[in-house]
Amino acid sequence: MIKKRNHHLEINNKHPSSNYHITTSQKLLHQINMTNTIPCRKMFTDTLVELAKKDKDIVAVTTDARGSVTLDKFADELPDQFVELGIAEQNAVGVAAGLVSAGKKAFVCGPACFYVARSLEQVKVDVAYSANPVKILGVSGGVSYGALGFSHHSLHDIAVLRTFPGMHVVLPCDIYQTKKLVEKLVDYPYPVYVRVGRNAVPNVYEGENPEFTIGKANTLLDGNDLTIIGTGETVYHCLVAGKKLHEQGIKARVIDMHTLKPFDREIVEKAARETGKIITVEEHSIFGGLGGSVAEIIAQTGNAKLKILGIPDETAIHATPLEIFKYYGIDAEGILKTALSF
Repeated sequence: MIKKRNHHLEINNKHPSSNYHITTSQKLLHQINMTNTIPCRKMFTDTLVELAKKDKDIVAVTTDARGSVTLDKFADELPDQFVELGIAEQNAVGVAAGLVSAGKKAFVCGPACFYVARSLEQVKVDVAYSANPVKILGVSGGVSYGALGFSHHSLHDIAVLRTFPGMHVVLPCDIYQTKKLVEKLVDYPYPVYVRVGRNAVPNVYEGENPEFTIGKANTLLDGNDLTIIGTGETVYHCLVAGKKLHEQGIKARVIDMHTLKPFDREIVEKAARETGKIITVEEHSIFGGLGGSVAEIIAQTGNAKLKILGIPDETAIHATPLEIFKYYGIDAEGILKTALSF
């Protein structure tokens, strides 16, 4: 199926769980209506800069990643509200927790793969268990780092962090939702982990003021034949697949589950009752994430069938993010195929 050669992966057949061959990222890109050129990480930090100019208690903390996180503007314009600690993610989380305990509003920013692995002990003890409302921005989450490989993927973050008492987890799907999220986070009384990707993604919402409440999912498309639930960057693909299903006479309901904790149980129970079939789509392991959260609810209510689409229990392939989405069937085409066979 997959041959390893000089630390690269050569794909010469189909993935056992997918009916799709890998195609080039260029071929995949033309299928996506890319009108947005601003990454969510850039929208996050640009919004934070403007808020910090008005609120001197806002402090940005980072490691050796100001460029990757896009904090250069913040550092240049607000040097007294900027803390950089070198390659020391554990220290960054601890410092952020200390700043919050002293009355500051700390945003610790860096690659998601490091903040949910290398510094997980500090996130658990200094932030979650100590009830310090630190805001953690994990950039280039999921498979955003692409060909850098599994060491730089963060496919376990939801599963781990949703078990920490008091820790909230949010995955915005586009720049408009990201902007609204940052505005709400400044005075939000709980610690929050935010995961965004590296590259610009298509906008799901129209206009700069979408409906957004932490812990309350949004219904993007209504229908009673089946439900597709996405989170983060998969939401756009879910919406495209849902619209294609509508064109074929299948009334799919599409839900943006931007908040993984606190989880909107009510919207899942309603979808289960009214549609009877649910497909979850996530840029995450199939264990313990969005699909797992929905399964926990359905297992207790017993009124719907469930398909979980995500990254299976294997080392993810080395490829671009869009190629990885395609390979594991979590792009629009893969979601559509799953829905039609469900």
